[in-house]
Order: sequence, then structure tokens, then C-alpha cells
Amino acid sequence: MLTKRVAVWSAFCLMALAAMPAAAAEKPVNISLFPPVALAQPDESVTAFRFNFIYGKNTSVEMLDIGLVNQTTKMSHGLQWGMVNYNEGGLNGLQLGAINYTQGRAEGLQWGTVNYAGRASGLQLAIVNYAEKLEGFQLGVLNIAKAGGTFPAMVIANWKK
Repeated sequence: MLTKRVAVWSAFCLMALAAMPAAAAEKPVNISLFPPVALAQPDESVTAFRFNFIYGKNTSVEMLDIGLVNQTTKMSHGLQWGMVNYNEGGLNGLQLGAINYTQGRAEGLQWGTVNYAGRASGLQLAIVNYAEKLEGFQLGVLNIAKAGGTFPAMVIANWKK
């Protein structure tokens, strides 16, 4: 009877340990000098706040992302504020920086010197705005929309066709 309990508890503990890496893929906070010198590693997501002294990279960041160079590989939700903001996936929120690059869909506001979005669904406000597909509004000195814009390139403003 005792060996059966030990076997059941051992199996339970092994299953719990096996599940830990999946649960550990999410951290509430990340403070980063540059990867891998950070609280959360690049393959983990951050659910509340990330501060990057030089460069930070995570799969996604929710709420607040501040630093010199900010990178997500899947999604950024909330405020992303830095000199360079780079999203391999999408953006849902506010992106403030000298250079804002969102490879996927940018929903919300991109405000900087140069903005790029795969699909711009909100407002792009910069000196130069570029969208592969424009589904929103661009306001700046030069506004370029590869597809979906009223004009392929326009000064001052461009908007969804």
C-alpha cells in the first residue's frame, strides 16, 4: 500500500515538473540589459512590465514596454516606448519611438520619425509613414501605402481607399 502511494505521488510530482516549463514561459516583469542578461529570456512572454536598458527581446509584452530597443517576436499589447520598437508579429496599442516597425498588423497609434506596418489599421503619425496595406490613416511629411491607400504616396495625409 505504501509503495503504491509513493508511486502515485512520484508520478504526480513528475507530471508537475514536466508542466513547469510551459508555466514558466510567462513572466509578469522583465528587466533587461540585453539578452540573455535579463529576468525573462527571449522565448518567454511578459504580462505586465518590461524595462530594457539597452535591448530587450521577448515573445510578447502586455501593458508597458519601455527601453532603448524593444523587440517582440509575436505581439505587443499596450504602450511600447523606445528609440527603436520592433515587432515581428503585431501591435495592439500605442507605439512611440524614433523608429517603429511592426511586421504584422498595427492596430492603434504608431507615433515616431519613421513608421512601418505590414497592415496599418489605426493611425500612423510620423515624418515618413509606410504601410504594406493601409486600412487606417497616415499623417506625415511622406505617406506611402503599397496597397489599400487612396494614393500610393502622398504628402500630409493618406487614408484607406
